[in-house]
Amino acid sequence: MYKDGIKRAIDCTLASMVLLVGAIPMGIVALAVKLDSPGPVLFRQDRIGKDGKVFQMLKFRSMCQNAEHTGSGVYSGKDDARVTRVGKILRATSIDELPQCINVLRGDMALIGPRPPLTYHPWPYEEYTEEQKRMFEVRPGITGWAQIHGRKDVEWHKRIELNVWYVDHVSFKLDAQIFFMTIFKVLSNADNENVEETLKKD
Repeated sequence: MYKDGIKRAIDCTLASMVLLVGAIPMGIVALAVKLDSPGPVLFRQDRIGKDGKVFQMLKFRSMCQNAEHTGSGVYSGKDDARVTRVGKILRATSIDELPQCINVLRGDMALIGPRPPLTYHPWPYEEYTEEQKRMFEVRPGITGWAQIHGRKDVEWHKRIELNVWYVDHVSFKLDAQIFFMTIFKVLSNADNENVEETLKKD
């Protein structure tokens, strides 16, 4: 019952509250992003969502325009020159993720769930095993079980295992645990940098 209806109702309620209460602060962030570097305020990126469907995930732009096609590509490590001055603050505080509340209201995402991967990284949807594809049985989340167990420092095969485990154990208690652990991670800025490539070949 929680997984089918209550979870979605909680997501929409909390996402609406964040957007309402945070409207003015988010407006200030948007202005800061615009004044800091050329380009759009929001960064839109194709991600794989529930049932393998592709959607555009939203973030406040924290890097220079078209940064994904230059430098180290999808990886952004410490002292990445592509990250803007405002972007460094947004990333350190995870404020860049707030526009994903819009994705939640659209039905693309949940507050808690497996983080949605890129359409091509770590690999295309067709290349996931049937077991790995089980992570797409629920809506992807702004934060999730893998994020509180290493965040950006978890190798992708292990990250997917953690995501599948979450799918099998979704509950209000687990989501609450992830929510409060995420707040701790954000406040301590733990595991928030790619210290090495998290995709290892078999």
